[in-house]
Amino acid sequence: MRKIITAILLLLLASPAMAVDGNSLLLQVDRNLNPDSYESYKKLINIEPNGKEKEFILFTVKKGKDKVAALFISPASEKGRSTLRLGENMWLYIPNVGKPIRITSLQSVVGGVFNNSDILRLDYTSEYNVEKMEDTGGEYILHLKAKTKTVAYDKLKMWVHKEKLVPVRIECLTETSMLVKTIYYKNIKDFGDGIVRPAVIETDSPLYKGYKSVMIFAKIKARELDDEVFTMTFMPNLDSLR
Repeated sequence: MRKIITAILLLLLASPAMAVDGNSLLLQVDRNLNPDSYESYKKLINIEPNGKEKEFILFTVKKGKDKVAALFISPASEKGRSTLRLGENMWLYIPNVGKPIRITSLQSVVGGVFNNSDILRLDYTSEYNVEKMEDTGGEYILHLKAKTKTVAYDKLKMWVHKEKLVPVRIECLTETSMLVKTIYYKNIKDFGDGIVRPAVIETDSPLYKGYKSVMIFAKIKARELDDEVFTMTFMPNLDSLR
């Protein structure tokens, strides 16, 4: 079904008389990146200027546009920690601390260049509107504007693969168009069940020269999830979903 929808959208985009607006294209980008409700495993690697690396493995579940939870599987020092995002509200659960603590989108529970908003990524359509769309021939360029002031980046400039309809590169910008970071989507992979998307996401930032963070997806699959999973009381029990 996802392939049929993508094919229809490509036909519409190719016809000037039936052009699809940028927000419709962005919605298709969201669905090509992830099913509406899914689980995934990913490795996150922070790389310092001296070459030192620190790795984390996370199990993530997402439902709809605004519910995301993630469990730390490794390293041992982080095992059992979990994070929860409901819209722009985020929490971190640490075993033996007692109760989840609030965190912000611009903080990072793992350090490195990816912040909490990047790690617990919502649908782009839930946070941004498309102000302008360009067709360069080989790619589409979407200029996105945040719907609210609580979003991590005020503006995004997104280059979209014309055939696969997934991001190639995203520049994250402030309101004054200062570059905060660049996110690169690489290694398009077939994960099965119609999910064909980049398996590797890298980011760097002029604010952290020499530092780089990489996110590698090992598995993504559609999964129906109860709303109870996305509550603070369930955070200590995320491992039961694996």
